Amino acid sequence: MQYARKQYINQLIRKKDNGRIKVITGLRRSGKSYLLFVLYRQYLLDSGIGEDQIVTFALDEIDNARYRNPFELNKAVKERMSDKNKRYYIFIDEIQFVTEVQNQYVDDPNEKITFIDVVLGLMKLPNVDIYVTGSNSRMLSTDILTQFRDRGDEIRVNPLSFAEVYEHYEGDKRGAWRDYYTYGGMPLVWTLESHKERSHYLRDLFSQTYIKDVLERHQIKNNVEVLEILLNVLASGIGSLTNPSRLSNTFASERQMKVAPDTIDTYIGYFMNAFLLRKAERYDIKGRKYIKTPVKYYYSDPGLRNARLGFRQLEETHLMENVLFNDLIRRGYDVDVGIVEQNCRDEHGKNIRKQLEVDFVVNNGNERCYIQSALSIAEPDKKEQEIGSLIRIPDSFKKIVVVKDYIKPWQDENGIQYVGIEDFLLDDSLIMW
Repeated sequence: MQYARKQYINQLIRKKDNGRIKVITGLRRSGKSYLLFVLYRQYLLDSGIGEDQIVTFALDEIDNARYRNPFELNKAVKERMSDKNKRYYIFIDEIQFVTEVQNQYVDDPNEKITFIDVVLGLMKLPNVDIYVTGSNSRMLSTDILTQFRDRGDEIRVNPLSFAEVYEHYEGDKRGAWRDYYTYGGMPLVWTLESHKERSHYLRDLFSQTYIKDVLERHQIKNNVEVLEILLNVLASGIGSLTNPSRLSNTFASERQMKVAPDTIDTYIGYFMNAFLLRKAERYDIKGRKYIKTPVKYYYSDPGLRNARLGFRQLEETHLMENVLFNDLIRRGYDVDVGIVEQNCRDEHGKNIRKQLEVDFVVNNGNERCYIQSALSIAEPDKKEQEIGSLIRIPDSFKKIVVVKDYIKPWQDENGIQYVGIEDFLLDDSLIMW
């Protein structure tokens, strides 16, 4: 099956010939190379671009090993651009394979030529449009655009969305939802049939690719066990408020291991730079300010999260929240966790201030939407609990409750909209600004 990845193709089309380097980033095995070498290449051909105008180098292939030398790569690209009157589209896949070599034109032994020099040099040519991907420990970091000295445009590729999976799913929406929150959106997963095949693939992907990349990039040798345990703890607690100090206490109490909060914070940063984890900050809606700690962490793919735990903790309520967060990020929104303070009395009649949580504060420029994730609102008490924070928000922005239940979208007397999870994930227009 072929996933069209229309969202990312449209981004590439909009950035075509804009004079900047297009840097395709994202979690490994999320489809970056396929997007560029198959889908976007076909778009260019269909647009009338000649085969000879698309110059491609897949540097992970042994036949192209010599081009891992930056001088050889630079020479080969220019040789393929034989007609100065034509415009060329340069695709370099797995560019991190380009090695650093001594600059043979200077005496300084510390001056190296890298892939960055190659790309920036090609960028100066008047008849080129450059696209690069990379997916190892060096290229999986969020500092990639800084490496290109702010001359690049990032296209962040996410795993398949629920809508993309459902387009090819042989079954109903509920079956698709169950499989999606279990196995996630890594494209190859959906070519496999059995649970055994899918779980084996995801576990191997985690251990042989993602963890290995982080270890290599940051040269971690002595604390591998800490890193592994931290991934498990975060996987178990998706959607729960935490911080490095709390996690440090968890190591001490449950594992009898002393791990400093600063070390944990650093390791979490490694996972985020590798696109394995995402963080949601807390935002005081009434006070209009961010609360530094605690925060929430989500896995960028629920299938990888489940594989991390051996598919033993499939709590639908937390996975549903994780999937919603990922989908809102995919849509390009800025997403926070909301806090609304309420003045009330305790059992002794004493005035207290209570914090109520809004699962997601979704920002789109000057517009905003509040979203609550709930498995069910069938019982009146449950409904009141879920909307308690929403009805106390002192503004008129849209408020939505997304539920697991099959329901027809409706709106209550408070102006709060209710919609089922599958419908929400299949229709981006349900958030109308």
